[in-house]
Amino acid sequence: MVQVKIYGTRTVWEMKREVISDVIHRAVVGAWGLPEDKRFHRFLLMEDGDLVAPQRSDAYLVIEVVCFTGRSREAKRALIAAMFDDVAPFLGLAADDLEVVILESPPESWGIRGTSGDELALGYRVDV
Repeated sequence: MVQVKIYGTRTVWEMKREVISDVIHRAVVGAWGLPEDKRFHRFLLMEDGDLVAPQRSDAYLVIEVVCFTGRSREAKRALIAAMFDDVAPFLGLAADDLEVVILESPPESWGIRGTSGDELALGYRVDV
């Protein structure tokens, strides 16, 4: 299971949500083998001044990838590399204006479609 939260300033990113979602999804699909139809993105766009990040531009973007535990160190590094090698340049971001955090929790800590995550039958591998 993978969910992506995107934090940024509304005035910069609101009109670019579809593009952001597409490029992030390509990175996750490529790095982790997530199926194309497994996209779950939440945009948390803030008003000017609500995202305080000294020494960052107005385009500063934070991407949190919330997922089941099980992915290898190499898989995590591959996703982070894709974010900086593909996503940041595509969005015109300097490396200083993008931060990526991978937050893992065990499947039994999730409730999805009426069941505990550890009882859920996924159509893809988590242990990549």
